[in-house]
Amino acid sequence: MGEWVIGAFINLVGSIAINFGTNLLKLGHIEREKHSTLDSDGTNGKHSLKPIVHYHSWRVGILVFLLGNCLNFISFGYAAQSLLAALGSVQFVSNIAFSYFVFNKMVTVKVLVATAFIVLGNIFLVSFGNHQSPVYTPEQLAEKYSNITFLVYCLILIFIVAIYHYIYRKGENLLAVSGQDNRYWRMLLPFSYAIVSGAVGSFSVLFAKSLSNLLRLAMSNGYQLHSWFTYSMLLLFFSTAGFWMARLNEGLSLFDAILIVPMFQIAWTSFSICTGFVYFQEYQVFDALRAMMFILGTASVFIGISLLAPDESKGILMSSLLRSIISEIWTVTYSLNFQVVRLKTIHL
Repeated sequence: MGEWVIGAFINLVGSIAINFGTNLLKLGHIEREKHSTLDSDGTNGKHSLKPIVHYHSWRVGILVFLLGNCLNFISFGYAAQSLLAALGSVQFVSNIAFSYFVFNKMVTVKVLVATAFIVLGNIFLVSFGNHQSPVYTPEQLAEKYSNITFLVYCLILIFIVAIYHYIYRKGENLLAVSGQDNRYWRMLLPFSYAIVSGAVGSFSVLFAKSLSNLLRLAMSNGYQLHSWFTYSMLLLFFSTAGFWMARLNEGLSLFDAILIVPMFQIAWTSFSICTGFVYFQEYQVFDALRAMMFILGTASVFIGISLLAPDESKGILMSSLLRSIISEIWTVTYSLNFQVVRLKTIHL
């Protein structure tokens, strides 16, 4: 049995734990809102809100969420980042059971169809995805961080984050001033919020995989972990993971979970796959067939995720789906062309 199978299994367990923890976090926010309504002092129509840490379900949710992320951290040492990032969608399958037993939500035909798309997509991803996960030395990892393709990719992400953060702030200010229930901005706000969160939060996956790689290197070759590179990766990992956790918690309090969670997942998965392709050059094992099947698998997963969102959000979610697929195709094509040009230059 290949190491990637071990990594995939650990990641599946971790993803389910993350989903369980996320739902407990949302349950804590729901309990908070209920208690604030009961304990309202009636002053100016406002309700007193206790700190969220006072609620047991939220505290348990944090622990389960962290446990799931620890399992995912371990899994990155055994399988490709693009494969594991896409496999994270399995949490939506487990979410059906949680919604039914905890939130008493009925499982409709649409939900079953969405689940079928997600399961089918994951079968494609596991079958045709990258099954390699080589162990790199710290010098090799550092060289990849200074690669021109990766640096250009980072600049593009910075531009995307700046644009969508501006859109979010503009929409937030417009809604605050007008006070009207604008359907367009009501859907665009959570989408732009998720794009910013996913673009930055996806880098926690990259840093986690780098750290997991160093840990495997230490266990197999006796590499000394106390080095400037290890500490740099730790600092970057905790910074980006903390940002992702804070945005997720805030997003659950600002928006409906059934809307924001699919948007978060689509954004995070898209950027995580692209980052793995660019940094680790995971596209190199793909021929035309495997590349097409991997993209189809990703598209199937995203379609399933979008079907789980409310009907009024379909347009924006499907738009994000198309942008994600185009982004992946562009990333793979650009990277392949760049590598071909570089090899020709070296040959000459």
